[in-house]
Amino acid sequence: MNTMEQYIQEIERLTHRVKETQSDAMERAATLCAQALCGEGFLFTFGTGHSHMLAEEIFYRAGGLARVCPILEDALMLHRGAAASSMYERAPGLAELLLDSVDTIRYGGVLFLFSNSGCNTVAVEMAELARQRGLKIVCITNVTHSARMTSRHPAGLKLKDVCDVVIDNCGCYGDAAIPFGEHSCGATSTVIGAMIMQAIVCRTVELCRERGMPPELFSSANTHGGDEKNAVYLEKYKPMVKAL
Repeated sequence: MNTMEQYIQEIERLTHRVKETQSDAMERAATLCAQALCGEGFLFTFGTGHSHMLAEEIFYRAGGLARVCPILEDALMLHRGAAASSMYERAPGLAELLLDSVDTIRYGGVLFLFSNSGCNTVAVEMAELARQRGLKIVCITNVTHSARMTSRHPAGLKLKDVCDVVIDNCGCYGDAAIPFGEHSCGATSTVIGAMIMQAIVCRTVELCRERGMPPELFSSANTHGGDEKNAVYLEKYKPMVKAL
């Protein structure tokens, strides 16, 4: 078996591991999402570095929920400077500034936080402050990795310590799963995190429909009539969701 096949096999193993061990947590997350959407709240998402891709995973895409508001900050993403983003995600005080810029939080809802290590200050502070503002907090993190890390939060807290629901991506320490001597490659947190989020979205839609309140969903813009269907939601939510 070559390493390409090993990586695919590892993703399959982790997918089954998540299903076996995280289904209850994912069900709780979906229930919170359904409650939020049926109550006219929003789903908020936030991640730094590569985790910001998960913050965008359920935003404005085919089959995606319309009431999603990602909290995106260029300084925390890789395209503005990869090394600098690592510095900023450790800085105290930044989370409050970011939350203050999101007016939609007044509608309430659920905040999803993504951090493989779960040890950096901005994500922990984001959880603490968002909870004070009435949001429910769900995180996807790597519990194995986080346990071996020292928190950079001033009070020594980790993301898993401050969330209402903790979902383990079941990855290995260091994230890269395929060893090559002293080094490894093949990170798993993004693909597993995306799988978890899409599964939660599907269950959320199902729960909303069971309550008689089917949620608004975007269509693919690259299908016949997709632009016309999406235009209704864009007009409705663009004034409320800055990233739209």
